[in-house]
Amino acid sequence: MTLTPDELKADLTLEQLKELVGLVEYDAANDPFPVTAQDAVCFVVGNATQTATFYQLALGMELEAYRGPENGCRDSKSYVLRSGSARFVFTGGVTPDSPVLDHHRKHGDGVVDLAMEVPDVDRCIDHARAMGATILVEPHDESDEHGTVRIAAIATYGETRHTLVDRSRYTGPYLPGYVAATTKVARREGPAGSGRPKRLFQAVDHCVGNVELGRMDEWVTFYNKVLGFTNMAEFIGDDIATDYSALMSKVVASGNHRVKFPLNEPAIAKKKSQIDEYLEFYDGAGCQHIALATNDILRSVDILRDNGIEFLDTPDSYYDDPELRARIGEVRVPIEELKRRGILVDRDEDGYLLQIFTKPMGDRPTVFYEFIERHGSLGFGKGNFKALFEAIEREQEARGNL
Repeated sequence: MTLTPDELKADLTLEQLKELVGLVEYDAANDPFPVTAQDAVCFVVGNATQTATFYQLALGMELEAYRGPENGCRDSKSYVLRSGSARFVFTGGVTPDSPVLDHHRKHGDGVVDLAMEVPDVDRCIDHARAMGATILVEPHDESDEHGTVRIAAIATYGETRHTLVDRSRYTGPYLPGYVAATTKVARREGPAGSGRPKRLFQAVDHCVGNVELGRMDEWVTFYNKVLGFTNMAEFIGDDIATDYSALMSKVVASGNHRVKFPLNEPAIAKKKSQIDEYLEFYDGAGCQHIALATNDILRSVDILRDNGIEFLDTPDSYYDDPELRARIGEVRVPIEELKRRGILVDRDEDGYLLQIFTKPMGDRPTVFYEFIERHGSLGFGKGNFKALFEAIEREQEARGNL
């Protein structure tokens, strides 16, 4: 297993990445659709200029590239931001007839593209086509003075797509058509002499998709057949239900676990689940939340909260439960420190993890973030599902959507 150029650029080591996102060894030789890494999470937003500034100020991301009217793209603006190996692209419409604005009118701020880096775009598209996938963009080259990118795209749930990128012959800041850009906002500094603020997160751990009732298994099969992803986990029944709402979830992952996609669907219950609420307000299936890996969740949460990021509240009873304390055992900080910040903790046979969830980031109750710190655990916080969903239900009730 080797590091990608983006991971090397982020000064990550293989051991750090294994700890951060739970990488596993695998043999790519027989993989019909080898995936190297998550290339980018691409959003359409109502105001890309302000969103990009907010993510630099509040989430500590670095501006790396830009495309807009000033360099030939007349109908939209796009900002490319990075934190470690995590890359976000925010696009907003400029002209009144921009198709970006049409998408935003329907869905609001949200993820349009979960782009993946692959070593052979044509091989992946040939396999995807043979497996019945919808090819949105045929393989082709895009070039500029920095080299050539091979690129294509396939459709997945809702109006989401997977752009496939081979940038092995490219040295530019992002893609042809983009120009290099740098962060100009002032932020608190990192360690003395570092010359830049310490990152608040290092990588994308997983991206969660919400799909319509009865369609989860269809999309799990899609990822199995088309992308060669393996089934990593399954949560059904009492695992993932409260007194009022329920959902079902299965997790698919690339062979090396660099790319992980939990897929949720609503389940019949007394009241409206968080998945139902998402599907209603996003107007269809889409990416519900992105989990961001950090190696110091306490520091990250303290700074994020100071920067105005709102997190879901966890009641004191969660931390005072003797069953939780017995199951969790010793973790790297006292439970009281987690309690003070509202950070959840879970343990499985491989280790433990710490996690916390933001409130929705935009006006609609749709997209939010998870921050996760892994210590050997390859899981997703199964022991926290009930506490998490009850916290989300309290927010739903306040919005009048439960």
